[in-house]
Amino acid sequence: MAGSEKGQMIDASGLCKYYGPFAAIENVSFSIPKGQVAAFLGPNGAGKSTTMKILTGFMAATAGTARIGGFDVYADRIEAANLIGYLPENGPLYLEMTPASLLKYLGEARGLKAGTLSTRLDYVADKCSLKGVWGKAIGKLSRGFRQRVGMAQALLHDPQVLILDEPTSGLDPNQVHDVRELIRGLGQTKTILLSTHILQEVKAVASRVILISEGRIVLDDTVAAMEGQEHDMDANFRKLTRRKAAG
Repeated sequence: MAGSEKGQMIDASGLCKYYGPFAAIENVSFSIPKGQVAAFLGPNGAGKSTTMKILTGFMAATAGTARIGGFDVYADRIEAANLIGYLPENGPLYLEMTPASLLKYLGEARGLKAGTLSTRLDYVADKCSLKGVWGKAIGKLSRGFRQRVGMAQALLHDPQVLILDEPTSGLDPNQVHDVRELIRGLGQTKTILLSTHILQEVKAVASRVILISEGRIVLDDTVAAMEGQEHDMDANFRKLTRRKAAG
């Protein structure tokens, strides 16, 4: 399989998604190897979430292919899904359940054996700082705690690939710091694609930037290249994402 042969864990090739004449994304291509944290940037409506949903198999592409660890996300759905931990934007949770009961249920649904599941539950409870609310109904938790439950479910089965849509959304500064530290640590051995609107977060956790604007990739380079000679990532973001409108 092409992705695994090249050592790429995430491989998007010519992805397109059309809604009638409207192109949500068009000819989106990039590959990410094991052990790399790549930030996926772009203005609202640029196509970030659409691309992530296609990569995880939650949405079908109009054209192109998406592979995870060499497995086509549609032709080899189960194999690809086993490799992915996905944190969607505003991901759905069962509000009447507790973090403990939800994560146990999800682990069992993924086929984790009792001993492994117990170990992984302890791990995510610690890493996502959920021990204090472990037995509290999710519906009574703050947005920040719900986000941490979402992160916990993404990590639960120890996936090789993490696709995270706004992972620090709703978190306070201390929680943001903890999640960034967690992502940095996980990035030593896992492949991570994270979407964020916070440019400071890019510099904190990523080594690479993939920038999308109006459904097309406009930059795929290092964080240093995104900052430019002026060391002003914010200014370069605006310049690159406004280029078409200005022209």
